[in-house]
Amino acid sequence: MKFIEQSIKGVFLIEPKVFQDSRGYFCETFRQDLFRKHIGEIEFVQDNESQSSKGVLRGLHYQLPPYAQSKLVRVVQGEIFDVAVDIRKNSPTFGKYVSAILSGENKKQFFIPHGFAHGFLVLSESAIVHYKVDNFYSKEHERGIYYDTGIDWPKLDIPFTLSDKDNNLPVLEKADIFTE
Repeated sequence: MKFIEQSIKGVFLIEPKVFQDSRGYFCETFRQDLFRKHIGEIEFVQDNESQSSKGVLRGLHYQLPPYAQSKLVRVVQGEIFDVAVDIRKNSPTFGKYVSAILSGENKKQFFIPHGFAHGFLVLSESAIVHYKVDNFYSKEHERGIYYDTGIDWPKLDIPFTLSDKDNNLPVLEKADIFTE
C-alpha cells in the first residue's frame, strides 16, 4: 500500500497493490500495521455502506466531539468525487478542501481525520461506497455544512440530487465546527 499525504496535513490518499490475472483481482483494503506506521493509531469500530445514483451529492457531514469520526472511504463499484473540508477553526487550512476520484476500478481510498467535513458526488450511473469510522454514529453530535463552499464540483449532464436535510445545511460561517 502506498500512503500519499494530501495538501492538507492528516488527509491521505491510499493506493493499494492490486494483483490481477484472468481470474479477477486481489488487494488488501486495510492493514493495521501499515496504517499505524503511516497515519497513526486508529481503531475503527463501525463499517458503513451506501448505494447512490449518478448526480447524488451526499454531505458535507461530520460529528462534533466527543463523537468526532475519522473515515477511511473506498468505492466498491462505480465512481465518486470525494471531498474533505477542513473545519478546524484554528487550523491554517480552515475552510480549504482536498478531493480525490475514488472508483471500484482504481481501488484508491481516502483517509479523512477528525476535524473535517466529508461528502461525495456520484459520477457513474451508480456507486457503492464503503467506509470505516473510528467512532459510533451519534445523532446529537451529527452536523453538516452546505455543499456549495467554494468546492470545484465536477460538472454533470444532470442536476445534483441532495436530501432535504443536506440542501438545508448551514454555510461554514454559521455551522457548529471544531474549536479544538
